[in-house]
Amino acid sequence: MTELRLDAVRIASGRFDDIIDVRAPGEFAEDHLPGAINLPVLDDDQRAQVGTIYKQVSPFDARKLGAALVAANAARHISGPLADRDGSWRPLVYCWRGGQRSGAMATILAQVGWRVARVEGGYKSWRAQVIRRVQDLGFPSPVIVLDGNTGSGKTAILTRLAARGHQVVDLEALANHRGSLFGHMGEQPSQKLFEGRLAAQLEGLDPTRPVLVEAESSRIGNVTLPKAVWHAVAGAPRLALRVPVGARAAFSASDYGDVAADPGRVQDIIRRLAPLHPADRIADWLRLADAGAWRDLAEGLMRDHYDPRYAKHRARHAAGERAVVELANLSDLDAAAGRVEDALRGLGG
Repeated sequence: MTELRLDAVRIASGRFDDIIDVRAPGEFAEDHLPGAINLPVLDDDQRAQVGTIYKQVSPFDARKLGAALVAANAARHISGPLADRDGSWRPLVYCWRGGQRSGAMATILAQVGWRVARVEGGYKSWRAQVIRRVQDLGFPSPVIVLDGNTGSGKTAILTRLAARGHQVVDLEALANHRGSLFGHMGEQPSQKLFEGRLAAQLEGLDPTRPVLVEAESSRIGNVTLPKAVWHAVAGAPRLALRVPVGARAAFSASDYGDVAADPGRVQDIIRRLAPLHPADRIADWLRLADAGAWRDLAEGLMRDHYDPRYAKHRARHAAGERAVVELANLSDLDAAAGRVEDALRGLGG
């Protein structure tokens, strides 16, 4: 069994077959190393029970109970989730501080004959590296921001550019949110989990090549862009997409099909806009939502809500605009990505 000081690059490099988080499920749910699986040596109730005995009875009694529970849980993992691992399997194990929980699990796995490594300092060490990367260091590569009004196809175009070999960090995918009022995509990660995923991506970038990101505000749904990352995005040169509002509305009506499938949720969001718009406009948007007229609703929201607000955002970053790509429509996203790629060459991207 070895104990290793591992940074994000080495953890993400694939040198281990599995990264095993032996902390309780509640700890794992809040945050964990990217790609880790949860094989707790103490579940949430057991951890609380051992902690209570440690404080109210004695450390010895707590350790004795903890040892029995850890052994039983480790045996269950070996005969269950790990039953198909052969003799060449290489796991990396960690707990909160790299102490007793990961030490116990690693010892048992090593006795089986597996080559086990532990993260020195455990999750706390990893978390300290994450904070340094996202809060202090930020992007290792020069950043170029793809800008454009709502519905301009920025995410779809970036996906195609990534497939063509460009470096892309999809902040919305990491946040599991499309960054607008209607951008809910399901449960978002915790702030810590978002930062850990982001740090791993940043560590994997080639610092000699630019990285493309989508224009974002400092918040994406419920998560906040860390300080160094936000400063880099806010100060980066920008390539702007200009697409007619009708084309953007048609694209959004198709791209947000999951939203359209829940008219009640759409109407709830529209009602939250009531303090910002005349009553007759809100009533008209509610009528369009009730009728399922998604393209007309999208165009109305863009003209009267999103575009005016985005104009203020764009004005704050006008000095950073380096190129504009005019797109008549978004019917051919591969061609649109090619146009953006040509513009990037002019920016040295």
